[in-house]
Amino acid sequence: MRKALVTGGLGFVGSQIARQVLAQNLVDQVVLLDHFGGYMSPMRSGFTDWRKLRLRGLEDKVVIERAQANYANVVNQVLRRHRPTHIFHLAALPLASLENINVQEALEGSVVSTGFLLEACSMMKEEGHKLERFVYTSSSMVYGNFEYAPADELHPTRPIEVYGAAKLAGEAVALGMGRRFGLPVTVIRPSAVYGPTDMNRRVTQIFVENALLGKKLVVNGADEALDFTYVADTAAGFVRAAVVPEAVGEVFNITSGRAFTLLEFVTMLKQFVPDLQYEVAPRDGTRPKRGTLSTDKAQKLLGYKPSYDLQRGIGEYVEFERKYWLPDQVPDKRR
Repeated sequence: MRKALVTGGLGFVGSQIARQVLAQNLVDQVVLLDHFGGYMSPMRSGFTDWRKLRLRGLEDKVVIERAQANYANVVNQVLRRHRPTHIFHLAALPLASLENINVQEALEGSVVSTGFLLEACSMMKEEGHKLERFVYTSSSMVYGNFEYAPADELHPTRPIEVYGAAKLAGEAVALGMGRRFGLPVTVIRPSAVYGPTDMNRRVTQIFVENALLGKKLVVNGADEALDFTYVADTAAGFVRAAVVPEAVGEVFNITSGRAFTLLEFVTMLKQFVPDLQYEVAPRDGTRPKRGTLSTDKAQKLLGYKPSYDLQRGIGEYVEFERKYWLPDQVPDKRR
């Protein structure tokens, strides 16, 4: 039986990858390694745990392992029990703001766990197991302040905060160990992922939910530009990276390929929530100034092509929230 292991498999992107690899018959079964943890207080008003909905319809096709990827013995046991042909490594703190105040956890998620996984893979390789692909999840934050745009994969990597630094260190571990042990490693750099079932209070979730609640939006930096990428497109890029032979040893931007400012996002959101109100405030100076990322390499080598432009993505996100979000959170006139 061909299996894929997704660390952080109950997460926002990991669950989408599981859904897509099964839909495309890449594997027969998906193993989701997850520690069942949360990153936002469940006492927060409007909080919804979307993890069960993320896997709706896949219950008989996935195996869930409760474990943390930063424990070497646990990782080794899970790999030997399931012997996956593909590994998608997403287990890590999901937000830059979290990682900036949890340095040890940031390094354990992006660096230590990556090393443990690849060490276990190297030992299994010596025993005859064939791993077809190991996909490491990095971030566009590794570039730091963009020096030019669109930023391609050769753009200087000068992270200015903990999250980007940890992700870049994880890249070095993944690619270096891949070369040392002859393992098929690919690195993905996503950007500003958004869409249904996000529950970690990214700016897009805050905007959409506050708009539906009739709250005034606060736009921190009207000209702050991000390459917003719909979650299904992000997952599609991961899957392409796991099957194309030319992807081994390479790094790819997997984004929409076009940046929009926060104010442009809000303006587009207003098309779907007409009475939306907002105010502009100063930007967060601790975050790097970013913009459009080049997807030319991913298009050429992976055949990657995003399906969602920003308008379609926002529209589907708003529709999802109106349908599934806690009914008592959304006034009747906005459902």
